Amino acid sequence: MDVLNGLEAAVRAVAERTSPAVVGVGAGRGSGSGVVISAGHVVTNAHNVRGAEVTVTFHDGRTAAAHLAGIDVDGDLAVLDVDTAGTEPVAWRDGAEPIGQGAVVFAVANPGGRGTRTTFGTVSAVSRTFRGPRGRRISGGIEHTAPLARGSSGGPVVDSQGRLVGLNTHRLGDGFYLALTADAELRDRLGALEQGESPARPRLGLALAPAHMAARLRAAVGLAPRDGLLVRDVEDDGPAADAGIRAGDLIVEAAGQPVADADALFAALAAVDEGASLTLGIVRGTEEHTVAVSFGRVSEEGSA
Repeated sequence: MDVLNGLEAAVRAVAERTSPAVVGVGAGRGSGSGVVISAGHVVTNAHNVRGAEVTVTFHDGRTAAAHLAGIDVDGDLAVLDVDTAGTEPVAWRDGAEPIGQGAVVFAVANPGGRGTRTTFGTVSAVSRTFRGPRGRRISGGIEHTAPLARGSSGGPVVDSQGRLVGLNTHRLGDGFYLALTADAELRDRLGALEQGESPARPRLGLALAPAHMAARLRAAVGLAPRDGLLVRDVEDDGPAADAGIRAGDLIVEAAGQPVADADALFAALAAVDEGASLTLGIVRGTEEHTVAVSFGRVSEEGSA
């Protein structure tokens, strides 16, 4: 009984300490959660933000229009400028030992402003790698078991003292959840986003199918197997469209190197300088082509 009483007291204390800083982001389908990180700033996941303005709902029910300060789509992070009205920001776990496997953690969320939820679980794994909204790998994540309702992404994971351990991103299924680790690197990245310093990377303007799907679709229409990424859709007036790439093309090379998976393509894109071009080898049906994709001003919006 003492154990249960202690657990109940811990959950209640975390909820009371942290809930005022946890907000709802947006409304309806695609809504999420966020957390006040400094006066006038809320952090959430990039995939919760639709456009440059979004409604933020605070713990007491107050709503306010928020404007995008900075966004990192590949890292699934966004910082919003909003009137936090004196809300105490969440505390960081500065100077403490890095969170480890087996640690007890608490997840706090306010899904779309529909009320605060607080749950508890344990850290099931650290240093997890997963893919962001555009398919780029994100490393150093925390996997935990604190249950989350839909719309909880962007909310904080905290320790027993209510200090920030991570920022929830998405569910893995089977009762496991992933969070971005709240370390010094994340704090620096959020500081840059607060100042409007959004990272800008070259993007093709493509929706791509993974390699295994490309192989299956080629086999279904009687084409020979070939490693590569299948183009599912091409953004109008994007760099790839301007280069003549079409839906159904198979990207097999980038900068002269084979493209067997998305990581190879992202590595080639990362090496492209501002205003430069990237040579892609594509297969269209049975014909092979080489195209040069030119990049002007790089952007944080859109697809891969």
